Amino acid sequence: MNLIRHTDSGYTAKLNKLIAASSLFETGIEQGALEIISGVERLGDNALLQFTEKFDGATLTPAKLRVGQAELDSAWRSTSAQTRKAIRLAKANVAFFAKQSLRKNWQAHNAQGGVVGEKFDPFARVGVYIPGGTAPLASTALMTVTLGKVAGCREIVACTPCDKDGRVNSALLAALRQAGATDVYRVGGAQAIAAMACGTKTIRPVQKIFGPGNAYVVAAKRLLFGRVAIDLLPGPSEMFILADSSANPKFAAADMLAQAEHGSGHERVWLACNSKKLIADVHRELERQLPGLSRREFIRKALKKNGWLIHVKSISDGITLANRIAPEHCELMLRKPEVAVKDITTAGAIFVGPWAPTVLGDYMAGPSHTLPTGGAGASFAGLTVDQFQRRTSVVKYSRPALAKSIETIRTFAEMEGLDAHGRSAEIRLED
Repeated sequence: MNLIRHTDSGYTAKLNKLIAASSLFETGIEQGALEIISGVERLGDNALLQFTEKFDGATLTPAKLRVGQAELDSAWRSTSAQTRKAIRLAKANVAFFAKQSLRKNWQAHNAQGGVVGEKFDPFARVGVYIPGGTAPLASTALMTVTLGKVAGCREIVACTPCDKDGRVNSALLAALRQAGATDVYRVGGAQAIAAMACGTKTIRPVQKIFGPGNAYVVAAKRLLFGRVAIDLLPGPSEMFILADSSANPKFAAADMLAQAEHGSGHERVWLACNSKKLIADVHRELERQLPGLSRREFIRKALKKNGWLIHVKSISDGITLANRIAPEHCELMLRKPEVAVKDITTAGAIFVGPWAPTVLGDYMAGPSHTLPTGGAGASFAGLTVDQFQRRTSVVKYSRPALAKSIETIRTFAEMEGLDAHGRSAEIRLED
């Protein structure tokens, strides 16, 4: 862990360096992603097979890229009753939350009597990326695919990496099946993003791509934005805890360890507190709890590189720091956490009080855990069901409504020197 105190010489400079280091953009990674995209554009399925062998160690054929329905059904049957129950419950919560925020068509009359409104239609074909690696994320399948299903997308394509034997984790396949994926492919990394965006013989292109991933996946999504719609750029996990002396150090340490265990080595965790004693207690708890965890080496690596205990002068300073970092997850372990909620304006998700650990959002609370990282929360929000919908504005006028509007139309047409614009309205009122 790294420690910064507000009494340190160069405190502000240290914080500025810490915040700058959270950026997702690295030139070398972007160049690597660009080469992968180019390969998929030129070679199609052959590029997918080559990259799968190179990065995942699996030798596949084009026919083996797609996970068949029989394999999905087998994965569902092979999971334990407890696993199936957890998947169903989490899916129900995610679907419930999504239905509350689903955009609805509307119409109204404006001041001139014209009918204006919006209609929302689901994308016909979307793609979802599910990370694999050291921790196949079945929860991510539920947090993404379920939203597409609620929105009404007809085709939901899912791509996820396989192991060296060409297998995909059975719990992940079970979650994809239950969530409603229509096509599943054992393709990972930037090559999966390229395939969904550009299309190959096996994988037809989609209209929009969703889901988190490693730095190369994020770079590929950024590079392909415009060719295909992109949800956001969620990278390695982040968590910021704002605490005062009332916080339970055991809880804080456990939450930091949980978010550091994903395994990429690029996870970031911060604890900002105005109590030196609490910071010391959390540090001791980290040291005490870490040895008993199965992924302790991954955690140790992440905390050494990007784990921070920050002694701030006041909770107000901590709030300012949180908003500058714009963390993926922000936990409020304060005496009156509800008071601080209104002041946290850039976090992907806020977890209020001691009984709302980030893991609730990771697995089952309801909001999607696909959230902006790397400071992107200052400009972007997390994944919601309406991002699986296209918005179209609708305008309908009667002749009297157009007549009431003609003076304004004529004025703007003259102002902009576009007489044909004005004429297109005037001609309708000549008879």
